Amino acid sequence: MTRTTPPRPVDIEAVLPALSAHRRTATRLHPRQGVANAEESSVAGPLLWPADEPWPVCTAAHTKGTGHRPADVRLKRRVLAGARGRDFSDEERRILAATGPGRHAPDLGGEPLPLSAVAQLYTRDIPDLVGPEGHDLLQVFWCPFEVHGPDRTIDVVLKWRRSHEVGDVLTDQPEPPVAGREECVPTPCVLHPERVVEHEYLGLLSDALQDDIADWEEGLLDDEENDEDAYDSSAPQSYATYEEYEAAMAGTRAREEYEVDYMGDLSIAPGWKVGGFASWHLTDPAPVDCAACGAPMPPLLTVDKCEWDGGSSSWLPLEDRDSADDPVVIDPVGVYLGRGLMRIHTCPVDPTHRHRLSFQ
Repeated sequence: MTRTTPPRPVDIEAVLPALSAHRRTATRLHPRQGVANAEESSVAGPLLWPADEPWPVCTAAHTKGTGHRPADVRLKRRVLAGARGRDFSDEERRILAATGPGRHAPDLGGEPLPLSAVAQLYTRDIPDLVGPEGHDLLQVFWCPFEVHGPDRTIDVVLKWRRSHEVGDVLTDQPEPPVAGREECVPTPCVLHPERVVEHEYLGLLSDALQDDIADWEEGLLDDEENDEDAYDSSAPQSYATYEEYEAAMAGTRAREEYEVDYMGDLSIAPGWKVGGFASWHLTDPAPVDCAACGAPMPPLLTVDKCEWDGGSSSWLPLEDRDSADDPVVIDPVGVYLGRGLMRIHTCPVDPTHRHRLSFQ
């Protein structure tokens, strides 16, 4: 099934034409739980990985014998999803009790740890995916244990390749026996890529344009107040039918519950995506420049804790309107890095330059 983001509630470039210079496309990935194959884009699905190429590993020192087994994490998530809205059965309670952390791989010690296959993205599916010339496939890995290097963050590995050069595909693909946290284990998902338009984060626009947006938002509030003044809810109202009454009340509730604003509705799409802009909603904006050439590095891949945060429903795909409160739809992947959001930035001059990460 495709996923369709509703049109933006306001054509903000028609209101403020200067914003047309601050637009960028992004491809929302819309991951939904399911199993892809190696010839498809996916999250945590099988990779188009050559049978004769070594699988990437982590050699950093971790307490690797203790943690969560990825298979247990996925089983626990299935049990929780299946029991939604009812009491757990005795068998489900037994499974949940048995799928916690522990010394599941005590003999692993300092041995190299296979990296987790996080995502496989084909340029044919994702128009905003730009890599080295001639490469049409990106494979993303990370170590399921955090606190790597001087920045003490998760270690992410990118592999660009030409898919037509892959011969025999590795069928028995490695997986780390343990993960440091459940939230480092992605649930397998198929993707439903969709291209949308974003606008730059508010705090990175010029002061004049920020003032124009603030004036426009204030004007919307003034219009709403005038509408409320024009409608006296205390005055007696008469309706020919109950249906007319419900229609009038629904319009009133919608006005009360939903207010359009730039950051919530017109700037940056939530969820997993490729391209687009970076949101700096928890910290001040920070430059992310290439260590090799100094070029500003836009986000390549955004890994988000959820598909939408409930703050604005305008980004909710039309196909998901009837399941907007389903945890599996809100958070299909089950990953939570940093404070909920991680971005992988790559160099626009040379995508083979070392990538960088940013967190929110």
